[in-house]
Amino acid sequence: MSPTTSKTTSKTTSRASMNVIEMQKAGTPDVLITGSREIPVPADDEVLIKVVAAGVNGPDLVQRRGHYPPPKGASDLLGLEVSGIITATGKAVSQWQIGEAVIALTNGGGYAEYVSVKADHVLSIPKGVSLIDAAGIPETFFTVWSNVFHPTPRPSGSRFLVHGGAGGIGSTAIQLGAAMGYEVLTTVAHADEAEWCKKLGASQAINYKDEDFVAMTREAGGADLILDIIGGDYIARNIKAARADGRIIQLAFNHGSKVEIDLMPVMLKRLTFTGSTLRSRPDAFKALIASELEAKVWPFFADKSITTTTHVTMPLAEAANAHHMMEAASHKGKILLLTGYEG
Repeated sequence: MSPTTSKTTSKTTSRASMNVIEMQKAGTPDVLITGSREIPVPADDEVLIKVVAAGVNGPDLVQRRGHYPPPKGASDLLGLEVSGIITATGKAVSQWQIGEAVIALTNGGGYAEYVSVKADHVLSIPKGVSLIDAAGIPETFFTVWSNVFHPTPRPSGSRFLVHGGAGGIGSTAIQLGAAMGYEVLTTVAHADEAEWCKKLGASQAINYKDEDFVAMTREAGGADLILDIIGGDYIARNIKAARADGRIIQLAFNHGSKVEIDLMPVMLKRLTFTGSTLRSRPDAFKALIASELEAKVWPFFADKSITTTTHVTMPLAEAANAHHMMEAASHKGKILLLTGYEG
């Protein structure tokens, strides 16, 4: 199919169908099936992207299980990041042109051949990054940058403990932390993950199955920053691992969010405990983070301080298999779904 080439929504007359991945219902990965939808028409402040690749992320799994509904007005389809080619622009869009290769943070709808996205949430592809690999950048880089480094990063030399270093969030955090001059410690499950994370910039990789990350972090002097996606008993352990005036950032609760903890150390150490979800943040905030990423992080890709971490690519129709792989934690880095369009 040749891409739509309309400049404005009023001129986008074709409503041809596209292949998408739909959820039959909330449940296991096997509820994901191939379906068909009409190609979206971009609103005045949106662009239409012909998708080349879409990233698979933790929030996709949570939504599939029925616990992370899309915001009002957003697509019910999974998929929070894509790479592709702009094929139409809304009449209020001037910063992007038809035919440009881009990446984008979406509010949903990425598991499809086309997706409409706010123009301010679209970014250029970093120098030296392929169109396919670029699809794995937006969700984790927006998330990590906005939580750890925005609005003011900790000074170079800070000690940064990253849990789950082999995953998408973890590998992004390791690279960003190292590029910003932090001493990065990370937790992993296997020796091969430890070596991979060290290559990304971690100074120490702690096998949480055999080693106590609290003791090892305290031995190093304690963590100024801790990024956690585990929750459960890690919450109290993170408080122990943090040094005075440290900050703990909670992005997910894979082991549960309801725990009983002693908050006295939070007061005694003057700790800050924060958390957020990206999808519900205002559009203007996401646009601000997009501009910061291009200005402050894209140069790290250009000089190879940061690289993409694609583990595997799979056809869009195999989205269920991609979710099985992610749930099994048998990957390092990002899993990408390909539409078959090469740009």
